[in-house]
Amino acid sequence: MQVIHDHCAGLDVHKKTVVACVWITPPDGRATHDTRTFGTMTADVLALSDWLKSQGVTHVAMESTGVYWKPIYNLLEGNFVLLVVNAHHIKAVPGRKTDVADAEWIGDLLRHGLVRASFIPPRPQRELRELTRHRTNLVGKRAQAVNELQKVLESANVKLASVASDITGVSATAMLRAMLEGQSDVRELAELARGRLRSKKEPLRQALAGTLRAHHKLIVAQLLADIDFLEEQVLEVSLEIERRMKDDQPTIDRLDDIPGINQRLGEIIVAEIGTDMSRFPSADHLVSWAGLCPGNQESAGKRRSSRIRPGNVALKTALVEAAHGASRVTRSYLHALYHRLLPRRGKKRALIAVARTILESIYHMLVRGANWLDLGADYFERRNPLQLLTRLTHRIEKLGYQVALSPLQKAA
Repeated sequence: MQVIHDHCAGLDVHKKTVVACVWITPPDGRATHDTRTFGTMTADVLALSDWLKSQGVTHVAMESTGVYWKPIYNLLEGNFVLLVVNAHHIKAVPGRKTDVADAEWIGDLLRHGLVRASFIPPRPQRELRELTRHRTNLVGKRAQAVNELQKVLESANVKLASVASDITGVSATAMLRAMLEGQSDVRELAELARGRLRSKKEPLRQALAGTLRAHHKLIVAQLLADIDFLEEQVLEVSLEIERRMKDDQPTIDRLDDIPGINQRLGEIIVAEIGTDMSRFPSADHLVSWAGLCPGNQESAGKRRSSRIRPGNVALKTALVEAAHGASRVTRSYLHALYHRLLPRRGKKRALIAVARTILESIYHMLVRGANWLDLGADYFERRNPLQLLTRLTHRIEKLGYQVALSPLQKAA
């Protein structure tokens, strides 16, 4: 078998150890390999780097095992050509699995060019990814705290959510803090309403006539403090993301024109895929990488599960959220696409289809430097008007009427 890399190494990465196997193939073709085990502390990884350099290694491959590959990649980056490969693509023979054997197998596959590297973005984009994903986690924690606050208020029979649309808004928060301070007069509490909520004073008085016991007050106080703290953290992270993405703001503004995408989702999408689409050969390749295409499992002429493939979870979640929003924007192409697929494919598949369309559109927008162009809510009708006429004619005939179609005369 042809040797592609004559000085390469395979790494079997774990939490505490890294097993490295160096393969050296001289001109006579008699390959030799040497295996050593290192720790994962910074000094140990630097020692690994020095050893690989002394062996003349140019290419290094490792499995994408959880997050354990990341510190190894960060410390070796710049010294070697690094390949992070999907563990499912390089499985060895079952029953012969050891750390040493895995490292030798990865190195041997790399030596013959039989591994395909996963997309690992540059360091600035990786840092931006961590920030956007951390912000998503913070938003999720805040939502969890709000849900728990609602449960506690229901337990105390405080029906504030039945009147106020947001129990963490200015008016609702002021009422809750007053109740924590001992205010029990529902008339006084209702006077704390602001804006449009002031027109609902009587429903507010009825909703606030609950009983906050001592343990309720303790939980509510802690949850309100958690919500305030999380909002401050989200703001701080958002400002840092905005600072780092200052040069990408024109791109985010163009993505903001797509129905369902706002500033936050635009930042997540750019952080996950970047703005340089040359790393993806086609829009289909990007869709597959994101995990928005059906699986392909067929055996003996029988097609098995076609669930969507695993992919970039953060990107997929953001696109599905955008699809939810786009499906509610009337008089748009994405709204028409969603409702065209909904009756026969169901809600989930229709949303995935809309998410895929959004990602494909983003790909072409970034490649061509173009803006979003909505095809219109009547796109499918204009594409095949005869099919629409036939379908509507059949529906009318089923009601017992005869239809005669004739084109309108154009005005002179």
